[in-house]
Amino acid sequence: MSSVGKGAATASIGKILQGRGFKVSAIKIDPYINVDAGTMNPIEHGETFVTNDGTECDQDVGNYERFLNIDLSTDNYMTTGRVYQAVIQKERNLEFDGRCVEVVPDIPNEVIARIEKVARKDKADFVMIEIGGTVGEYQNLLFLEAARMMKLKNPGRVLFALVTYLPTIKIIGEMKTKPSQTSARLLNEAGIQPDFILGRASVPLDEPRKRKISVFCNLDLKDVISAPDVDSIYEIPFNFEKDGLGDRILKKLRLRSKTKNLKEWSSLINTIKREKPVVKIGIVGKYFESGGFSITDSYISVIEAVKHATWANNKQPEIHWLSAQKFETGDKEELKQLKEYDGIIVPGGFGTRGTEGKIRVIEYCRKNKIPFLGLCLGLQLAVIEFSRNICGIKDATSREFDAKAKNPVIDLMEEQKELMEKKNYGGTMRLGAWDCDIKKATIASKAYKTDKISERHRHRYEVNNRYRDLLVSKGLTVAGINAKKDLVEIIELKGHPFFVAVQFHPELKSRPLFPHPLFKEFIKIAGK
Repeated sequence: MSSVGKGAATASIGKILQGRGFKVSAIKIDPYINVDAGTMNPIEHGETFVTNDGTECDQDVGNYERFLNIDLSTDNYMTTGRVYQAVIQKERNLEFDGRCVEVVPDIPNEVIARIEKVARKDKADFVMIEIGGTVGEYQNLLFLEAARMMKLKNPGRVLFALVTYLPTIKIIGEMKTKPSQTSARLLNEAGIQPDFILGRASVPLDEPRKRKISVFCNLDLKDVISAPDVDSIYEIPFNFEKDGLGDRILKKLRLRSKTKNLKEWSSLINTIKREKPVVKIGIVGKYFESGGFSITDSYISVIEAVKHATWANNKQPEIHWLSAQKFETGDKEELKQLKEYDGIIVPGGFGTRGTEGKIRVIEYCRKNKIPFLGLCLGLQLAVIEFSRNICGIKDATSREFDAKAKNPVIDLMEEQKELMEKKNYGGTMRLGAWDCDIKKATIASKAYKTDKISERHRHRYEVNNRYRDLLVSKGLTVAGINAKKDLVEIIELKGHPFFVAVQFHPELKSRPLFPHPLFKEFIKIAGK
């Protein structure tokens, strides 16, 4: 089922196998027609994760990178749109020798070829493959068909894990197995018998429930694995190991562990669980309100980066969601609440909604010396706030918010303007890893401990260089630039405990065992 935890389960199984000494890679398959995740609403779909090579993909790829401490690429991400596009292009190039090209087997064969390419390219012992969506949906049938064909082609080398949900109805007080039985039957209809069932529930599965699933889903009792809710997703590998999942996988594949070492991961869990002083961080965003619910997946990498950095500073994170719109009225009492927080983050985003509220938040943080970290749009709004209130350019804005702006202190690069006019939005982003030179004696240089870095980007608007000299003359520090294009990458303010904004997305490179240096420094200062 969608959102039941397949991504975390995939990453966790990969971590277990990595701990046994095997080289692991991962692939996310999304069944939608979109070629990538770049144009999708983050409230509906969650965060768009960006790889070093600029691929805009599903947030689960971020989970794989964080758990496995590897950098993935465009080859590790697949969608229906991407697969069909490739097959049609091959047909146009006469690569099928003039024969009739059919949905089956040609689409599944393309899927299999892409999986095998990742195995070769990443020199992987194991490739973890997550098929998105919900079992029984029409749109992922072709991927299940590819999976069935793979097992037929590679007997003894392919295993299936089905992640199912076991609801506990409070008023009855009983955990129900029928949804899991139905899921397994729907998977059987696609020609696949699961080797494992991972039972997601609020609490661990008991023996009667495991036995029921074993009998009705045609599994050995030992292959029904408990997957209860946990305080931190990083605990999941150890939960799986309580039921012996690693040993069961290797036994089925007739393999032996090369080693058995998750010491660093175990140490991380001990750090997470240990009682520590709290750091209270406010994230001012606009992509987490959906009806009566708060959906934080839109900012999942930011959340995880904050956690990694607080644990590294021997602190406990307390993250609060602050709606940007509520600050738009200019209500001073609303703004005064910001003093309750040890630090404020203004993350990325697109469009005008909530931007004036974020600008007021940034101004308050600047004036009241509240540690502030701006990410992507956060940098652009910090430049607008500084331009309006320090440089005296009252109508300073971004070309994104006003196409006819007189003072666009944030603007498109020249080569992007023609593409935007043609509505070719897919070609107007600065995506993936870009180099940045850091100015010495800045907070950034102190955090990174180097003067040359590479960070991942996802935006189409830049600081307008026509205003750069004025901004600097009024006290803005340009702490980092991309020398190749002469683009502003990092800004800071002197005389402030921590006022740093970056044009890139540092959260995308943070890992639990290797926290991002900028977040680490931010939390260090906020914690004081």
